[in-house]
Amino acid sequence: MASLVSSSAAISVQHKVNRLGARPISTNSISRFYQNIVGSDRFHGLSFKTKAKLSVESNVVEKESTSVNEKIDYGVVSIHHVGVLCEKLERSLEFYQGILGLEINEARPHDKLPYRGAWLWVGSEMIHLMELPNPDPLTGRPQHGGRDRHTCIAIRDVSKLKAILDKAGVPYTLSKSGRPAIFTRDPDANALEFTQVDN
Repeated sequence: MASLVSSSAAISVQHKVNRLGARPISTNSISRFYQNIVGSDRFHGLSFKTKAKLSVESNVVEKESTSVNEKIDYGVVSIHHVGVLCEKLERSLEFYQGILGLEINEARPHDKLPYRGAWLWVGSEMIHLMELPNPDPLTGRPQHGGRDRHTCIAIRDVSKLKAILDKAGVPYTLSKSGRPAIFTRDPDANALEFTQVDN
């Protein structure tokens, strides 16, 4: 990237940015989003901005979102669990336990939670099944789960899982990229990806 310092160059860049429709994201619009959608004022202090850079060699504008503080560090370790809605807990457990072989984490505080559910171990992380009304349509979703919201689970052998799904009559699709991965859906149409890793 070349540094553009002259005023005429800055005007030229601004003109090209405007022609391409790249506009900075205002702090107020992000704050309004969180107030309207999330319904909380606690995000009001967040500040975001968008930088537009022009590549002199290719006349391409790149947009990158950055926060005022370049590095946000609050100690992210890993994903702890994924919450999955289900209509009938027993039907979901037949799939997650009976077909996929996931084990229940007995630490779920059933008496403290206002809905039925189960916590299932996925390595050291979990899937939290929650028996609640599902707002998502069950039909009209992409056939390939990779084009839908999905949870990805790392596994050691895609061919073994393929045989398990075939035996159970569970439909699936293979990764479109050719890598060893398989996509399927649970009984509530939640998309799951299983990708093969070397560990």
